[in-house]
Amino acid sequence: MTEALIQVVIAALLGALIGLQREVARKAAGMRTYAFVAIGSCLFTIISRMGFSGSLVDPSRVAAQVVVGIGFLGAGLIFVRQEHVEGLTTAAGLWVTAAIGMAVAAGLYPIAIVTTVITLLFLTVGRKLHVEEWLDRNERQRENGKPR
Repeated sequence: MTEALIQVVIAALLGALIGLQREVARKAAGMRTYAFVAIGSCLFTIISRMGFSGSLVDPSRVAAQVVVGIGFLGAGLIFVRQEHVEGLTTAAGLWVTAAIGMAVAAGLYPIAIVTTVITLLFLTVGRKLHVEEWLDRNERQRENGKPR
């Protein structure tokens, strides 16, 4: 039971780290949202592992439903406005944060930590590369007949 409590705390911290980055980037879903997703997915995984062990129920089915549930939540965050997609990164971030929470509950601490670090790198460094702006600029130049 102590290990499960520690797992929930670790999941909360890892989710909160990702959420903190999103708050700094002034996104709607922030530290609390990401922490909740990590905590919830961790807890569902712990419940499926500990609460249903030895029964005829397949505990892996709970993990599958967490993935579907987070996908449904993420789908509600994605909007298309005048050929511009908003919320896709938030949805993907929540999805990976759920996976991090599940990994923690499964005792896969190194992969959960590494995944958190990789996620944070893509959210911070990836944004600074301005790849989308570069692609948009090249596309506009091609449409106007100008060479790259």
